[in-house]
Amino acid sequence: MNVLQQLQAMTDIVADTGNIDDIQRLNPMDATTNPSLVLKAIQSGSYDQTIQDLCKEFTNVSDITNALLVKIGSGIVDTISGLVSTEVDARFSYDTQKTIDHALTIIELYKQAGIDSKRILIKVAATWEGIQAAKALEAKGIHCNVTLMFCEGQAFAAADANAFLVSPFVGRITDWYQAQGQKIENGINDPGVLSVKSIYENFKAQGINTIVMGASFRNSGQIIQLAGCDKLTISPALLDELADTELNIERKLNAGASQTRQAELSKAQFDEAMKNNPMATEKLAQGVEGFINDQIKLETLIQAFG
Repeated sequence: MNVLQQLQAMTDIVADTGNIDDIQRLNPMDATTNPSLVLKAIQSGSYDQTIQDLCKEFTNVSDITNALLVKIGSGIVDTISGLVSTEVDARFSYDTQKTIDHALTIIELYKQAGIDSKRILIKVAATWEGIQAAKALEAKGIHCNVTLMFCEGQAFAAADANAFLVSPFVGRITDWYQAQGQKIENGINDPGVLSVKSIYENFKAQGINTIVMGASFRNSGQIIQLAGCDKLTISPALLDELADTELNIERKLNAGASQTRQAELSKAQFDEAMKNNPMATEKLAQGVEGFINDQIKLETLIQAFG
């Protein structure tokens, strides 16, 4: 078997793309999108007619954008057997109530499209406010993917919120340490890989049910070192590389020794954990800013159709 086939035997594979053609070709279990991936899909021209039709139906760019996100997500749902992640507007990342309100709007639009909300994960940023929004949404039976995650403080706060899934960003963690001059020779000593490994092992050891999904990979070596993780969301290019690679791999992640569940983090403890982790603080802020910029670009592109 090729590497991808071996990986699929121990980990749920998720396609990290908004391109429906790639999803149909790759046949993953789940799919994740974010503002950057949606923008890329729109820029390909694949959704020009859809946008034109929505511009006739709605006049407000926010309504058009929401409807477009759900159109894309609905198309993906029809293609896969599992879950689709749809992201809340990143401009609400530091506002709990606005995050909740936007999430409810997205879920309602999916329901109007005939999509069961159980097939949808609402993506929220791993800010304190985003995590509290996830807590409120999970209490309503709306499952969440807590994204832009760079440290265990964020991960355990999301687990405290009963988040369905967390997405630690492997590649962006690695990028930061490389920019600081750290030499990373392979996936074994990769700080991004080690971060996900630690979160996974601690969650399992403490009996935490929140799913761990490694994300943001820079190379196939990082992916192979996380074989056995609950889920891995991988770009089409890296999925193709894994499918073309003949190499025996083994499970890398396993539950650690049983531990007592740690006490729930307070906001002060969360803030302290972030303060003491400059990498996580910097990458979270950059990630939110990047998604905001792409959200604005997306809306500008939509307005051009009007």
